[in-house]
Amino acid sequence: MDIELARTFLQIVRSGSLVAAAEHLHLTQTAISARVQNLESQLNCKLFVRNRAGARLTPDGEAFIVYANQLLQTWEAARRDLPLLEGYRNVLHIGGEISLCNPLMLNWVRRLRLAIPSHAIRSQVGDGASLQRQLEMGLLDAALVYQPVYWPGLQVEQLLEEKLIQVRLAGQPEPYVYIDWGDDFRRQHDAALPDQAKAAVGFNLGPLALQFILEGGGSGYFRTRVVQSYLDSGVLERVEKAPEFSFPTYLLYARERDSVELQQAFDVLREVIKGDNDWSQRWSPL
Repeated sequence: MDIELARTFLQIVRSGSLVAAAEHLHLTQTAISARVQNLESQLNCKLFVRNRAGARLTPDGEAFIVYANQLLQTWEAARRDLPLLEGYRNVLHIGGEISLCNPLMLNWVRRLRLAIPSHAIRSQVGDGASLQRQLEMGLLDAALVYQPVYWPGLQVEQLLEEKLIQVRLAGQPEPYVYIDWGDDFRRQHDAALPDQAKAAVGFNLGPLALQFILEGGGSGYFRTRVVQSYLDSGVLERVEKAPEFSFPTYLLYARERDSVELQQAFDVLREVIKGDNDWSQRWSPL
């Protein structure tokens, strides 16, 4: 299927009408209509119902949005990677959740450059759901996430079994800062600490919450590796008798994309984890 057909379909969805899509793509309405007819003919279904208000998606059209986006993303990924850089045999695409980008992802990429010089490295960070979608689409070779969603052919390995512990700035424990560590944490936290389920200050990114507390005071839940250096120095202190929560990190990859180089990359990752216990995000409270 012509990629431009998928691109045109998505532009109509965004614009709300064939006329607006034609203006955006600098095409005639006749050309846009011809592309829609071609696409509908290839898929053997109706994608739009046209009326005076514009173009309304049919149920088949709604379902095709996912596939159209996947087609474009895969095509754009191919355009980015090809032709391969001179001197490289292939590309490794790895991803990780935002809170893992520094230092875990950063150190992994540094070590991969030395361990597998024949491969270029493409690294990206994002939320777990988007990383797993890209993994399933084949846009990523591997991803590091907190809460995997299983599907056939997915290999899942638990890399780390960390804890989320409640800490506070020494001498200035208020306010309580709620950090959203995902669905599992949210359910467990709100059940164990219902009086703190609705905090006056909240973040969905741990490093930002940590910097907020280090600079202005407060308490909240963080991964042990991230706050250990602050605990050792006395800048932060653990809140006694506060419940702890399990927070593992998982390595995901599609078994059909496995390779010698990918397994070598995983060995490098495991070595990085063994040798780096300071995940303090490289921020200093001073």
